[in-house]
Amino acid sequence: MTPYSRYVALGDSQTEGLGDGDEIRGYRGLADRLAEHLAAASPELHYANLSVRGRLASQVLAEQLAPALRLRPDLATVIAGMNDLIRPGFDARAVAASLEEMFAALTGAGAYVLTVTFPDIGKIAPLARPLLPRVLALNAHIREAAARHDVTVVDTFPHAFATDARMWSSDRLHASPLGHARIAAAFAHALGLPGSDDAWSAPLDPVAPPGRLRSTGTEVRWIAGFAGPWIYRRIRGRSSGDGRTAKRPDLGPVLLHGDEK
Repeated sequence: MTPYSRYVALGDSQTEGLGDGDEIRGYRGLADRLAEHLAAASPELHYANLSVRGRLASQVLAEQLAPALRLRPDLATVIAGMNDLIRPGFDARAVAASLEEMFAALTGAGAYVLTVTFPDIGKIAPLARPLLPRVLALNAHIREAAARHDVTVVDTFPHAFATDARMWSSDRLHASPLGHARIAAAFAHALGLPGSDDAWSAPLDPVAPPGRLRSTGTEVRWIAGFAGPWIYRRIRGRSSGDGRTAKRPDLGPVLLHGDEK
């Protein structure tokens, strides 16, 4: 295992940690969880998280890459593209080009970089089933861009756990605490951190499927509570990230979860 001392996370709401905490207690999320894995092995680790919810890949590039480079990371995670994928006018090549520019700059500056592919979101939210060709195209471009810059890809798409409802919060847009923990564990395994293994990729234990009436009620509540407001914001040209700034803009030591006084 290579000891890392400066970890910087770039991305959108997943990297910010939505779905794993709340506005009162704060959000933990996959990047915080990975930082904890790293700090357990390297207590001198310092960590920054530049992510902002709602950001498109081009916005992550424009707003976060330069600050990330100034922090001189030796490890970085880059996760962006889902906000692009679910919008009209999606262009997989353009999204991947923004990701690749970040891959090239960060690896060129000496950082080891990790990223992910996206799951079949139609298995998470049935209304998104027509988006599968977009997911496949973006994932293919991510893999190609990563290969050109020696970026490590955690490929979630082939794994059944990635579309299990228990991996996702009630809005179906953000990972649940279990989902964030699984992706952090996947990154830890990719880095060869002590105690990590491939258990992150295992399917969850089966559960009985919900009845038709319950399923219908769940869909109606999801449309009213999450899909509807999301569409309304798009019509108004608004984003959940409007007025938000980086979660953790400066490098600092990592407080291991459970160490709080």
